[in-house]
This record gives sequence, C-alpha cells and structure tokens, in this order.
Amino acid sequence: MFSAFSSIDYHSIKAGTPVDTAVRRLDGIGHVLSDLDISGIQTLDDVNRTLWTLDAANKCVRAVLAEFRTQAAAEQLVRKSRCLIDLIERARDQVVSFQVRGTVLS
Repeated sequence: MFSAFSSIDYHSIKAGTPVDTAVRRLDGIGHVLSDLDISGIQTLDDVNRTLWTLDAANKCVRAVLAEFRTQAAAEQLVRKSRCLIDLIERARDQVVSFQVRGTVLS
C-alpha cells in the first residue's frame, strides 16, 4: 500500500501546474482506497485498520485541498476532493454499522 504513495510523488514532479500535482495526489489517494474491501471485514482489528485508513485518507484529501485555500482552486480539484471525502464518509459509516450490528467477529 505504501509503495503507491512513493509513485505518486514521482508523478507529481512531472505535473505541469500545482493543480495538476494536487489532482494526481487525489487520484493516488483514491487508488489506495479502492483496495479496501469493506465486505471482507471479519474482526475488530479489521474494523480498526479500515477506520484508521479512512481517517488518514480523509486528512490527506483535506491537506491537499488546504494548499489551495489562498489561491483560486480549480473547480476540478474541489469537485474531486468533495467526492473523495463523501466516499470516505460513506465507507466509514458502513464500517461503523458493521461494528454496531455485531457483524464483526471478535
């Protein structure tokens, strides 16, 4: 999972503008999240690991977006960030609901 982040930095260097760099970073975060298998959660450790990953991804998306608060952020960047944050929140709600319903084995 962490090797995906090192390749993101390499590709970011080749990006033409700061917005291009940010879009590539968001794409990388989305790529990492696409590897999560919420339906495969079996244990409390799986829940904790998934929640940690979702929380970390959420912070990363917000950090990328925060770089553009003082600049006129490209609409594409804002849209992509909001989409990722919404997906993260929905996935987080699913994981928590597994835990509340007792679906997760201890």
